[in-house]
Amino acid sequence: MAVFVVLLGGPGAGKGTQAKLLVDELGIPQVSTGDLFRQHLQADTDLGRLARTYMERGELVPDRVTIEMVRERFAQSDCASGALLDGFPRTIAQAEGLEIMLAAIGQRVAVVPFIRVSPAVLLERLSGRWTCRQCSSMYHVLHNPPLAPGVCDRCAGELYQRTDDSPETAKRRIDVYWEQTAPLVEWYRGKGQLAEIDGEQPIEAVSRAMLSAVCAAISRGER
Repeated sequence: MAVFVVLLGGPGAGKGTQAKLLVDELGIPQVSTGDLFRQHLQADTDLGRLARTYMERGELVPDRVTIEMVRERFAQSDCASGALLDGFPRTIAQAEGLEIMLAAIGQRVAVVPFIRVSPAVLLERLSGRWTCRQCSSMYHVLHNPPLAPGVCDRCAGELYQRTDDSPETAKRRIDVYWEQTAPLVEWYRGKGQLAEIDGEQPIEAVSRAMLSAVCAAISRGER
């Protein structure tokens, strides 16, 4: 049985860390729509060219284009056992498209882990991040500070704060995420597929809760 998992969580919730754990444990690939867009644009595929026409006009790429990219990705051999979806779906319309797509191949979403972190904690996590200009090592003023302020422990490079990690931009990212995702969270909750994970626990506890939720869902699906 193939296992398809949709991972939800706001910016700064720790999705990247937990996604790596899940794909390693389950032996399935991580499918990120951000990566798919970059690959199609770089390869200048038909879908990439179509997406570019919208992007160049400053318009959102229609759901049907995104869904078709995901459909093509699912057809690749490494998705035979399933996939972990990150960044898709973002809307109920996309979730409905995913449901139809999977039903056509006799599959369904097994579980939707939602790493819940309060907006205040997300803002603290995002706005405290600093990056090394030289080696891209990441630091946090509260949780992982460098030994010397503004200097990378690894290569002595200068630390800087990315534009999207500034407090103002971080707050905007969080607000947009909640506006877009709150309806999707409730939609999956209504279907009984949502598994809420307390993302303010230590990373190891989040990982244990996530794996437990996913394994329980797989077990239910096999019965």
